Formats: sequence, C-alpha cells, structure tokens
Amino acid sequence: MIGPLLKSLILCLALSVSSLAHAGGDWSLADMSGKSVRLSDFRGKWVLVNFWATWCPPCLAEIPDLESLYREGRLTVIGVAMSYRRSSEVSDFIGKNGITYPVVLGDDDVAGQFGEPDSLPTSFLYSPTGQFVGQHEGPLSAKEILDAMQGAPFANQD
Repeated sequence: MIGPLLKSLILCLALSVSSLAHAGGDWSLADMSGKSVRLSDFRGKWVLVNFWATWCPPCLAEIPDLESLYREGRLTVIGVAMSYRRSSEVSDFIGKNGITYPVVLGDDDVAGQFGEPDSLPTSFLYSPTGQFVGQHEGPLSAKEILDAMQGAPFANQD
C-alpha cells in the first residue's frame, strides 16, 4: 500500500517541478561565457528558449529566422545546445553559422528546467511579463513566432 502511494506522490512532485518553466517560473542558465541568464532579466521583452543540436538539420534551418528576429530586437533568443561532445564543437558551430544570440551548453539539468524536451528543435516562448506562452517541437519560422507573439498558439502547443 505504501509503495503505490509513494509512487503517486513522487509522480505528482515530478510533474509539478517539470511544469515550473511552463508556469512562468524563473529559470536560471549560464551562457557559454559564464554569464547568468534568467527569465526575470528579460522582463518587458519576448523570450524564446530554443533547444537545438549541431547535428540537427531542422535546427540549422531555423537559425536564420531566429537570428534575424534577435538582431531586429523583436525577440530575445536563448539557444540551448544539446547532445554535443565538446564545447568547442558548439563554439565552432556558432561562429560558422553567425549566431549572435546567447547560447547555453545544455544538459539534463538544463533540460529539466523546461520539462525535458522530447525532440530537437524544441522552443519555449515567454511573453514580456514572463508568462509561458507555448511550446513548439520542430523548426519554427519567423512568421510562426510573430503570429504567436500576436496571440496565435504554436501549431503543436502543449
């Protein structure tokens, strides 16, 4: 009897913790230069946290749109590099692809702050008030992001 009850309690706790980022919880990450990046640092701005990998063609396909929105100042983008062997692999990829937005070296702890993305790329969008707006699995276009910023849900929003 205690076994199933304990399992249920652990499951409820895990679901509560994994939904913190979705509920607008203030996550904290460190970019590749060691600078702390927190959701609360960007109050008043739209924020997109984008999980990607260097070996992922759909991830590569969305970078120009993300970079464009970031450079125009319409969106704060925080890239989270996953599934890499060495940090130099990520640094080289950033330079080669002209990425100027902050990039975090992701791991299970980082992913856990966002509810463990199931596939790459996966993006999480936050409003200027820090509220979680939606999650999108798969590549995003500038139009899809701008539409979501105007109130349209992501196509596969949870």
